[in-house]
Amino acid sequence: MKQLLLYAVLFFSFAAIAQEKDKNLPKGNKEFKEKNYADAEAEYRISLSKSPTKAMASYNLGNTIYKQKQPSEAKLAYVKTIENAKTKPQKHKAFHNLGNIFMTEKKYSDAVEAYKNALRNNPADEQTRYNYALAKEYLKNNPEPPKDDKKKDKDKKEKDKDKENKKDDKKDGDKGDKDKKDDKGKGDDKKDKQDGKDGDGKQDKDSDQKGQPKPQPGNSPSKQRIENLLDAVNNEEKKIQDKVNARKVKGKPVQTEKDW
Repeated sequence: MKQLLLYAVLFFSFAAIAQEKDKNLPKGNKEFKEKNYADAEAEYRISLSKSPTKAMASYNLGNTIYKQKQPSEAKLAYVKTIENAKTKPQKHKAFHNLGNIFMTEKKYSDAVEAYKNALRNNPADEQTRYNYALAKEYLKNNPEPPKDDKKKDKDKKEKDKDKENKKDDKKDGDKGDKDKKDDKGKGDDKKDKQDGKDGDGKQDKDSDQKGQPKPQPGNSPSKQRIENLLDAVNNEEKKIQDKVNARKVKGKPVQTEKDW
């Protein structure tokens, strides 16, 4: 019995020491009351760094962030409060404020659920009850599509996007094929010119059917030049013939008359 009492005393002593060490939470509360929300946020974050599961610090942090007009980040702090809350009053406050954020985001279905959970933890809260009725009225006038319809709409948008991307890819492919054809046609024209043909497949005027170049009018020899060349050839042939004849005469024996 004495040991059990001793353990109980030690437990409460450790709890008191831990509470004394966390001086940031009360500092944050003081800064919050003075509307120094940035300073209050810093104190609450330091408190959470020391005790990450402290529901009161995360709840106060959510209120401070919400005052700085950052509802999405405040929502995360309230969710963390709900996870770590040990009492119904803590859960009630966190669910209530979470419902307020959903209302500002026009997520009326989520707001209805948040206020409903808040009332489960404190059915006597009239403000939560009023907000719950207001959220249901907004949801009635602004019904949300079923989740299946939301998924279908999302799938449809993705399919439409895929179709658009395929169309763009097809256009780019057709354009590339056209460019290739144009390049091929240009290459054929070049080849035809090199082969002595024009673009219509006709042979160039400067070459004959066998591909041999025709003599150009400006390059043909004159008639007088041709005659001079023929004369020179004839003279050379005459000289050669004379030399041949001379050799024949020289080599023939001379006949003499003999006395008998």
